[in-house]
Amino acid sequence: MQRLSIDFYHQYDTLILAQKLLGCTLVHDSPEGRTAGIIVETEAYLTDDPACHAYRKKTNRNAAMFGRAGSVYVYQIYGMHYCVNIVSAEEGRGEAVLIRALEPTEGVNLMEARRKLKMGDKIIRQSAFDPAAAYRSNLCNGPAKLVQAMGISIPKQNGSSLIDGSLYILPSITNDFEIVTTTRIGITQGADLPYRFYIKGNAFVSRK
Repeated sequence: MQRLSIDFYHQYDTLILAQKLLGCTLVHDSPEGRTAGIIVETEAYLTDDPACHAYRKKTNRNAAMFGRAGSVYVYQIYGMHYCVNIVSAEEGRGEAVLIRALEPTEGVNLMEARRKLKMGDKIIRQSAFDPAAAYRSNLCNGPAKLVQAMGISIPKQNGSSLIDGSLYILPSITNDFEIVTTTRIGITQGADLPYRFYIKGNAFVSRK
């Protein structure tokens, strides 16, 4: 399956793209191996949104957010965790879609090693997409968790292109799901905006 083309990222505004990415698969081909997961939860951040990093001005930290749609913006939070975003507007505007949760589909053992999970931490749940498969639901059910599990970093991925980089997105293989629209998590400004989207009933969403 071919990765999503640049046209995909340019044809939707940020709020619509955040919904269109649900069901697509985020893939990272790293030297350690391939990891992948279905995108089951996203958040949109718009330039006029007080919770958006681009709300005030362009800085060294958020510069990648002002790049072309279809590029990657990775940032650090709390001095120790990282989050990955898909840039979603024309160059210079500063909008992005945060990837909040994945349903792991490939490279689960590598994800576990990167997360340094202990046996007692592993919670097994049935996959909403494949009832015959069971995955560790706490591997990627949060933005910082999935970045660690997928081996994404600022030096390698921040500012890179999803079109020809080692991190990319494959099209959805199904649209047979309902989308829940609700408020975002872990913010104080713009907390009432309905900019979070997730697949209804999916066991790998960070928070219902």
